[in-house]
Parts: sequence; structure tokens; C-alpha cells
Amino acid sequence: MNPIDPEEARKLFAQNCDCLLAAAEPLQFPASTLPEVAFIGRSNVGKSSLINALTGRKGLARASNTPGRTQQVVFFDLAHRLMLVDLPGYGHAEAPRVEKDRWMGLVQTYLRKRQELKCVCVLIDGRHGAKDNDLDMMNLLDRAAVVYQLVLTKMDQVRGADHSTRIQQTQELAAKHPAALANIIATSAEDKLGMNELRVFLAGVGQ
Repeated sequence: MNPIDPEEARKLFAQNCDCLLAAAEPLQFPASTLPEVAFIGRSNVGKSSLINALTGRKGLARASNTPGRTQQVVFFDLAHRLMLVDLPGYGHAEAPRVEKDRWMGLVQTYLRKRQELKCVCVLIDGRHGAKDNDLDMMNLLDRAAVVYQLVLTKMDQVRGADHSTRIQQTQELAAKHPAALANIIATSAEDKLGMNELRVFLAGVGQ
């Protein structure tokens, strides 16, 4: 991934970003040559809010206080240069087990077989740090040799020394996983913390 000028990244994310489609099964994944970056994390970690903050479009991705609202693989076309992909969350989704298994089967098919996928942003709730199912997802990505970036969310709610401690803990975690990138991006969709850094990273993926 080549270095990107922050102003170039800002201009990219200021352009049109449209919901292309929501796929409920792999056959519905779009035929596309755009590089893709996917977002995944525990239910209610803030994936939709983060995508909205990145693109400056409040209603682009549907945010909800109800865990498990995203039940499909949702593709967003950013300026015909980069595809942002919102994946169903894992963890405490309020749905029958058979439905949750179906979602995870869909996610695993996407992660293992999607040739356009260049990187996954694994979102971790900064208030609590990585949980067992975050580690399970990281291990899955390691086995599939899919590069991923750890992104801490809701960091506006982590105060004082706890802020630096959470970042350090997550850096130490990343160092134990072969497919994880070393840098940690701390974000908050609420106060836009880390948005510029994440935009620069994503623009680099899209080169």
C-alpha cells in the first residue's frame, strides 16, 4: 500500500458514495473490478456509524441500537474507485441460531473467496477491548491469509490513561497474528476521531 496524501484521501471520501446492493447469498455478490475493503466486528460495535462518518453521509449505512441489524453483505461504491463492504456482525445478534449461522456462512464465503477483497477492517469496541469472538475472527483471517487492520471504535468514551492502554493492548494483540497490520487506528464516529487516518489508510488500499 503506497503512501497517500491526506488531502487526496479527504477528496476521495468527499465524492459520491452509493449503496450498490445488499447480498443475501454469494450469487448476489456484484461483478466488479474495484478493490474492496470490508468492515466487520461484534454486533453493535459501530460499523454502520463508522462508514457514515468516513463518507460524511449520515444515512448511508443503516445504524441501529439493535445488535444484528445488518443481515446481508452490503456494498458501497465510493466514486467508482473503492468498494466499502459492510459485513454482518458477530456476537450478540438478536436472532435465531440458524439465522446467525447463515450470516456467518455468508461472511466466511465472502472472506475466503472474494478476489476483489484487499483488506478487512476488524472493528473492536474500544471500551472493552478484544473479546473471544474478535479473536475467533482474527484467527479465521489469519488462516485465510486475508490482511486486516484493527480499528478501535467508540474511543471518545475511553478516558485518560485508559486510552493509551487500550491502544497498546491492541498493538500487542496484533503482533501475535500474522495477517494483522501492526498499526492500530483509534476512532470515534461521534467526534470524528481517527477519521482522517482511516481515510488515508483506505485510500491507500484503493490504489
